[in-house]
Amino acid sequence: MSDGKPLHLIRDGKLIVDEWLVADGVSPAPTGVPTLLPLAIWLEQRAELLAEKSANGKPLGVWLAPTDEPSVLADDLAALDLVAVHFPKFADGRGYSTASLLRQRYGYTGELRAFGDVGRDQLFYLARVGFDSFLISEGRDAAAALNAFNDFPEVYQSANDQSLPLFRRRAA
Repeated sequence: MSDGKPLHLIRDGKLIVDEWLVADGVSPAPTGVPTLLPLAIWLEQRAELLAEKSANGKPLGVWLAPTDEPSVLADDLAALDLVAVHFPKFADGRGYSTASLLRQRYGYTGELRAFGDVGRDQLFYLARVGFDSFLISEGRDAAAALNAFNDFPEVYQSANDQSLPLFRRRAA
């Protein structure tokens, strides 16, 4: 049920209402709402935020800009409920590398979200590098975007979503 909110978030193959607020780092975040904080705010307030989570279980989320280094979060990933990667432009591919690093090098197993200028054409490839939720840009048809995950019935190379290349899978 959407409670009148638009459904633009894809998670687990379904459109759902996004409960997370993306903080801009300038306006104060409202209390009681799960908030994605920019990396700079996380780094400034890390101890307080972790103490608050420990005290009352408040969900923690951080978003990374294309210029942010994911290694800065490596020691904190187990405490984060959500890491989001911002795509300011459709053509900016740095977030793909960020996702791959978070999943493969740093072992992040929580929710990894793509947001910003995200559309149907990117979804299949975003999922391959490790994203598991996608905030579709307003003005784009999020329901039609669900079909993107079925665009290619087979993949040749290994990636986060398939550890063996096709020739190894066929030989097995």
